[in-house]
Amino acid sequence: MLVLGRKPGEYVLIDNNIMVKVIKSDEGHLRLAIEAPKHISIVRGELLEENNIALGMAKKVEASTT
Repeated sequence: MLVLGRKPGEYVLIDNNIMVKVIKSDEGHLRLAIEAPKHISIVRGELLEENNIALGMAKKVEASTT
């Protein structure tokens, strides 16, 4: 996992076709804009968790950090 610090207006480019830009940053709150091709699915983490899709991934991550 790559952890970066970005200020509003700054962005990260992934694989030359996905841009994640910081729009606003307030105390503990972050607003992001994500620009990606239509065939790339973008889903908020809490929605994955609600549907138990992320359950298997979370267990793998937990096991790899212990």
